[in-house]
Amino acid sequence: MAATAAAAVVLAACGSAGQHPQAAPPSISGTSPASAHEPPVQASPVEDVPSGLAWAMGGTPEGLPTPEVPLTDFRSGGPPPDGIPPIDEPSFVMASTVGFIADSEPVLALEIGGEARAYPVQILLWHEIVNDIVAGVPVAVTYCPLCNSAVAYDRRVSGRVVDFGTSGLLWNSALVMYDRQTETLWSHFTGRAIAGLLTGVELDTYPVATVPWSVWRAAHPEGLVLSRDTGFDRAYGSNPYPGYDDIASQPFLFEGEVDGRLTAMSRVVGIISAGDATAVPLTDLIEHRVITLDRAGPPVIIWWTAGVASPLDTPRVTDGADIGSTGVFSPVVDDHRLTFHPGIDGFVDDQTGSTWNQLGQATAGPMDGRQLQPLVHVDTFWFAWSTFQPATTLTHGGEE
Repeated sequence: MAATAAAAVVLAACGSAGQHPQAAPPSISGTSPASAHEPPVQASPVEDVPSGLAWAMGGTPEGLPTPEVPLTDFRSGGPPPDGIPPIDEPSFVMASTVGFIADSEPVLALEIGGEARAYPVQILLWHEIVNDIVAGVPVAVTYCPLCNSAVAYDRRVSGRVVDFGTSGLLWNSALVMYDRQTETLWSHFTGRAIAGLLTGVELDTYPVATVPWSVWRAAHPEGLVLSRDTGFDRAYGSNPYPGYDDIASQPFLFEGEVDGRLTAMSRVVGIISAGDATAVPLTDLIEHRVITLDRAGPPVIIWWTAGVASPLDTPRVTDGADIGSTGVFSPVVDDHRLTFHPGIDGFVDDQTGSTWNQLGQATAGPMDGRQLQPLVHVDTFWFAWSTFQPATTLTHGGEE
């Protein structure tokens, strides 16, 4: 995509873009019924401290530590701070009542303390950050369309509860967040504070997977789904970045060198295990469907299944090419390691013959009802993963 066209779609994401295609069903407050009896978690007060955000936009560095990223490396994505507005007061609907998501649409699946929530990518395309509370845990569910990466972060930082906004800045074509309490800048991709008072602090991360709506709904019919009742007027269901994920396109405002082992926009699954970074090309996962990593630390199982539309392909999210979805799990259950192969209705473990779905849940056989432990990973483009993890190993079907 040409830079001017990419700029236009980035700017489109911050402006009013028409009416909602369909009214949302009645919504529930941001605190789920399971935790409604608990006192709500409040964000900490805004602090009177020097602003890393203001510094990056031409202010003074007085009183701030040396940034981890040269300020000259930041690029304006077009919108001002919070011009792409985060969702600060999310509302939710019960999965069984939802009618505005197609079966093949991608949703971000997050589960904390037994509470499962789904965040439709059709909404995150326009907001990028949801400041939420799940099972009493303040989290930020984040999605960067320019690097196609979804990460969920704990918002408890150095004795504070922060909420995050979009800074309007990009670093290596990736979202740069800022917290509203100290106005420190944070890399969405790494969860690390890179300029401002909290420079060097790292956020804790929760596993989040991009899965088809039909699979998540079947597993969690009473689960909560982020509603289109966001308080903003956006064309939810449309894609403001059509064609961005074309394998021949170039990332927006990316000025680094692309690691030549793959093309910039190749899709990969990125994992950090025992401190080592590994990437698996999506093409290899599609071929093998199940790949096991044993190179460092505990074993990791990665699998792929068809049935998810790319949200960045066509003007309508539902019309995107089928790129499938991935799952990354620990294959150890009750101190016993399982091995898996593709099955007709999911994945089958070789030890018990049980069938497991895309979410790592056993749906039939002796292990019925058991859950594999999901692991933190990111589905993203190669340019982003290899830039933020330059020492990464590239694994093809288990072979480096």
